[in-house]
Amino acid sequence: MNKKIGYAIAFIAALGLPFVMYPVFLMKVLCFALFACAFNLLLGFTGLLSFGHAAFFGGAGYAAGYVLRDLGLPFELGLLLGTAAGAAIGLIMGLLAIRRQGIYFAMITLALAQMLYFVCLQAPFTGGEDGLQGVPRGRLLGMVDLSNDLVLYYVVLAICIAGFALIMRTVHSPFGQVLKAVKENEPRAISLGYDVDKYKLLAFVLSATLAGLAGATKTVVLGFETLTDVHWTMSGLVILMTLVGGMGTLVGPIVGAVIIIALENKLGELGNWLATLTSVEWFRSIGDSVTIVTGFIFIVCVLLFRRGIVGEIGALFKRPRAGAH
Repeated sequence: MNKKIGYAIAFIAALGLPFVMYPVFLMKVLCFALFACAFNLLLGFTGLLSFGHAAFFGGAGYAAGYVLRDLGLPFELGLLLGTAAGAAIGLIMGLLAIRRQGIYFAMITLALAQMLYFVCLQAPFTGGEDGLQGVPRGRLLGMVDLSNDLVLYYVVLAICIAGFALIMRTVHSPFGQVLKAVKENEPRAISLGYDVDKYKLLAFVLSATLAGLAGATKTVVLGFETLTDVHWTMSGLVILMTLVGGMGTLVGPIVGAVIIIALENKLGELGNWLATLTSVEWFRSIGDSVTIVTGFIFIVCVLLFRRGIVGEIGALFKRPRAGAH
């Protein structure tokens, strides 16, 4: 019941936020929140650490951009084909990597993702180092003009809520319970008769599909796609979001995405505000040190909040109940 009230409050707040904050920034946060939730489905609930999720995010973004700009297809087909591209890349990578475990699985996903990065660097339709520029937003169902930031925000919000709902449904389904069993004790899951490799592959493809949806949506929002989204640093960024927010929790990756994206975009403004408030000019330079600040936050979380922000808060509320028994 409490969770439902919390979700309702968050939904109402999300409806009103574009009236007090820049809608494009909010849409970017939503896309990365969906990306982090998709990654958490694989790491937090299945126990598979992928270092190649940038391939799904960026690959889908390039596919959606090409479909919308060069082929001139509608908005819906752009998102659909972009997401399908993410799923296809996920299926290929999953078939090659899923039989490996631990560091070998992580390294294979990293290597395959870097192969895609070099393909995107060399392929003529991606624009190379200049990226794919001028991607049109188009119209929803051929009628609603998405060039308006406010209209597009509510479309992106609906997409992200649908993606989050799918993840919630998956986690609480019998399929999700098998994934948790695989994460907790894979040999026991095998002894119970489950085809573990098949379940892990399905989870991998589902995670890649949702990451692709996030990447395709981000390309539409910003109107361009660059090599940054397929670089290995993007895979590291989504891991950071998940760990900071809380791996294995439903809303933790959302909190982590909000913190990291807000730092990337607003740290300079915060530094200027602090410099004006305190007359210490040094604060104006912290906007150039985003990676240092995020790295510091990561170290603090690893040392003090190993379950992430949401995980630690959840554990704090559970302690009195556990003590009562």
